[in-house]
Amino acid sequence: MSHVSAPSADSPSDSPREPRDLAPQFVLPLVVRIERDAPPARTDALETAARAVLVLLGDDRARGDGEWAEAVRNWEDARIRKVVRRARGAEWRRAGTLPGITVTGRSAEVRVFPPIPLDGWPKDLAKLQVSGTELDDPEPPVAADPAQPVLWLNPELEMSAGKAMAQTGHGAQLAWWALSDADRTAWRDAGFPLSVRTAARADWPRLTTSGLPLVRDAGFTEIAPGLTVAVEGVDRVSSLPRRQQP
Repeated sequence: MSHVSAPSADSPSDSPREPRDLAPQFVLPLVVRIERDAPPARTDALETAARAVLVLLGDDRARGDGEWAEAVRNWEDARIRKVVRRARGAEWRRAGTLPGITVTGRSAEVRVFPPIPLDGWPKDLAKLQVSGTELDDPEPPVAADPAQPVLWLNPELEMSAGKAMAQTGHGAQLAWWALSDADRTAWRDAGFPLSVRTAARADWPRLTTSGLPLVRDAGFTEIAPGLTVAVEGVDRVSSLPRRQQP
């Protein structure tokens, strides 16, 4: 597989003369539901955010002449910024009235919205909290399914859940870009199965030097510049079983 990377997927570049920095800038909003008495598990939230990005990219409204297609193209022509906000109660219900797609995991609910201009946030999303989103795993995650793509997090980094959700969303998008149309369809038909896990320190050098899709963060929020996610197993999607419809 050819090497695919995002030098600074969610942040402005240090080189403003790059063509994509001169283009109008858009952002992909994601909102995670976090109720006080029933927060989602961290790993499930990260996986659900990654799937939410894929669900939007694979939606007919985001392709061709679809109603979201122009916004998606404009966003992908610039920086593929993603911002994760959190909501509960009435905030979550109001967010659900805006155009978008809600993706549900085992315990997590994430709503993804079509890209918007950086300064064009809808009022009901703009007032949601963006920083300090923290979640825990009640139990250690089980081993990643070897039949599915795995988004490996850099074991040297500590990120808030919101930051990590954005990074796994970047990783999922790079995986999508690396696939043929046929493999994209196969992954979508399977329900976009994937795993998010923290890599073992001993494995991280191999993962980042094997030509895998890599996410690089510019270091403007929370962490220093550098690699955050390595995407392994994108070539496995063609063998995934088709999801059974209810």
